[in-house]
Amino acid sequence: MILKNLLTVGAFTTFLFAASAFIQKDEIKTAHHDISTENKGFAVLELFTSEGCSSCPPADDLMGQIQKEYKDQPVYILSYHVDYWNRLGWKDRFSSAENSQRQQAYSRLLKSQTYTPQLVVNGNTEFVGSDSNAVENAIQKVIMSSKNVSINLSAAVSQKAITISFKTTQTDSQDKLLINLVEKKSSTQVNGGENEGHRLQHWQIVHEQEKVSLKDYHEGTVNFKLPDNFSSDNWEVIGFIQNPKTGTISGVSRAIIQ
Repeated sequence: MILKNLLTVGAFTTFLFAASAFIQKDEIKTAHHDISTENKGFAVLELFTSEGCSSCPPADDLMGQIQKEYKDQPVYILSYHVDYWNRLGWKDRFSSAENSQRQQAYSRLLKSQTYTPQLVVNGNTEFVGSDSNAVENAIQKVIMSSKNVSINLSAAVSQKAITISFKTTQTDSQDKLLINLVEKKSSTQVNGGENEGHRLQHWQIVHEQEKVSLKDYHEGTVNFKLPDNFSSDNWEVIGFIQNPKTGTISGVSRAIIQ
């Protein structure tokens, strides 16, 4: 099932991904972004990727370009490393079964295949994550059509944990608040699998995700274990409100870890 899909998608050559990444950099750098600060819209980009997939590095690289070009604008990137590629020669140290399960849930909601690199925008649109034109168009569309539900987030660090305080006025009891601990940037020297010999760069890596039911709580705290070699300038918290039955994301916020 999943394996069959990923083997099909993973058939891209190393030359193709290198050329694609170069083209995408040019396209993103020449794009003009004029998003009004008065507009309350937002874009949540969820990338499903893997270090074991040769077609994923261009998508990872594109997320880095988007992150740079849309700095200080309401665009939020979350990269989920899936674990189903791990059996094919390289274990992705950022991967988890939970990330794969989240992608499978989207596959059911959006009636799509399970593949990498897959990008889901605001919980209701999906396409190949290395398609720079599709990403640009999707961002512009959702920024103008969405309205951001208020979420107040703050993050404080202690010797052993990161404590996230949250508060929202969202009233739909079906919704959940998904709070994510995100590493902004990291890299890996890959010594096996389809990307053997390459040093891969990653952006906005989701390490943990905590789900809070808004049926019971509209404010409170959650805790994440303090990561090894933690540096506050390379980590952040992103929280978003989502209806798990429809996939629709109605609000998102970011917190600096202090």
